[in-house]
Amino acid sequence: MHSSSPSHSSPFNLVAAAHAAMIEHGFQPEFPSGTDKELAAIAMQTGLPAGAGIPDLRGLLWSSIDNDTSKDLDQIEWAEQLADGRIRVLVGVADVDARVHKGSIIDSHAQSETTSVYTGVKVFPMLPAELSEGATSLNENEDRVAIVIEFAVDAAGTASDGKAYRALVRNRAQLAYPSVGAWLEGKGPAPAKVAASADLAAQLKLQDSAAQRMQGSRFQHGALDLETVETRPVMLHDEAVEIARLEKNRATSLIEEFMVAANGVIAQTLQNAGVASIRRIVRTPKRWDRIVELAEGLGTTLPAQPDSKALNDFLLVQRQKDPDHFPDLSLAVVKLMGPGEYVLVKPHAPSPGHFGLAVQDYTHSTAPNRRFPDMVTHRILKAWLGSQPQPYSEETLNAIALRCTEREDAARKVEREMQKRIAAVVLHPRIGQSFHAIVTGVNQYGTFVRTFDPYAEGMLVRGGRGLDVGDKVTVRLVSTDAQRGFIDFSA
Repeated sequence: MHSSSPSHSSPFNLVAAAHAAMIEHGFQPEFPSGTDKELAAIAMQTGLPAGAGIPDLRGLLWSSIDNDTSKDLDQIEWAEQLADGRIRVLVGVADVDARVHKGSIIDSHAQSETTSVYTGVKVFPMLPAELSEGATSLNENEDRVAIVIEFAVDAAGTASDGKAYRALVRNRAQLAYPSVGAWLEGKGPAPAKVAASADLAAQLKLQDSAAQRMQGSRFQHGALDLETVETRPVMLHDEAVEIARLEKNRATSLIEEFMVAANGVIAQTLQNAGVASIRRIVRTPKRWDRIVELAEGLGTTLPAQPDSKALNDFLLVQRQKDPDHFPDLSLAVVKLMGPGEYVLVKPHAPSPGHFGLAVQDYTHSTAPNRRFPDMVTHRILKAWLGSQPQPYSEETLNAIALRCTEREDAARKVEREMQKRIAAVVLHPRIGQSFHAIVTGVNQYGTFVRTFDPYAEGMLVRGGRGLDVGDKVTVRLVSTDAQRGFIDFSA
């Protein structure tokens, strides 16, 4: 049984806990010495780091959609209706490499960290904020050089005519998921910038219809429509006071579809170019037998061999049948599929593909401000576009892929530990109160529940006998321990 900590008179310091968790999991949250000097040199480079003859696309009505709080803007979008009924989509991605040179102190730090870590109370960025939120971010009304990824979407949702090139761009409107999503779904008013511009409204509607076509097509091919719940703390005077769920909507799905397609175009381009690259894959699940067992327990027989289409059909039925428990089923499936990993793909070698997305060609190239593999992919692409020698050997690429997989795993652990600590802090003042909950796990350690509001996981330390996964139960909060991330309930 968890021991409860005495009530603290002083609040638990979540930011300090996040910093300690970063170090414990092998990250270096401080930038190395020499960083300031490089930043000063980058700041001196006024004007655009443009190459000769790169197209100027600053006149297009580009916009970005991201979280309300995002400051590191990696991509912008634009679309146009073609005469043949297809929709041409352009995704502009920050050309971070134009400012951060390979082998620099900042680059070496990024190669070691490989990812920004989002702990809910503090972001530990892979690149200094002066870059990721400044010089290399596609900020509103700033001229930037970008990697533009282009494709055309037909009525059936198939993307074709993919290509990638460098261009000058300018983000005309920084928008956010919740307000754009509510407006696209007809549940809310147009965000101010959209209301003020009929052209921007039309532009977003066109992007949305391209994304809707693509989503339909991807699910037909067996992409998994999973619903794992993401949460973020609501902060008041640096204190976590509530836990909010991040809701998926038409705007998040628009960006998701465009990113999957853009990453596919880059993978295909590098494959056709005959150069080695790093791919992002989710292998065919090793624990498929356990997924089959899960489905059987819910009255569905899945094929003996891994089949993403059959799995998704089962998930769609379950989402309708038992929406409360669907996030937990999704999480179980995600865990059994195993985490994604980065792998070296040699020229003309078959790629293992991405089981969860049901795509064969998938790389990471759309978030270079916060993921190192994306910077590597851009360097490989730019070398090929400029007929330059490749910047990395296959051996180096393989080492980078392994490091990125290992660090991403560590980042997930930090984020998960912090989610538990945040929940313990938020719930601490509510000891003694009752909550509606659902049983999410029963094992040799005990019975685990998840409360619906706020969304938090804990352990039943009393009264859990006879309960099973999926049972709904009213629980009373007994104690919290923020340091260990423990929340104890009684039934």
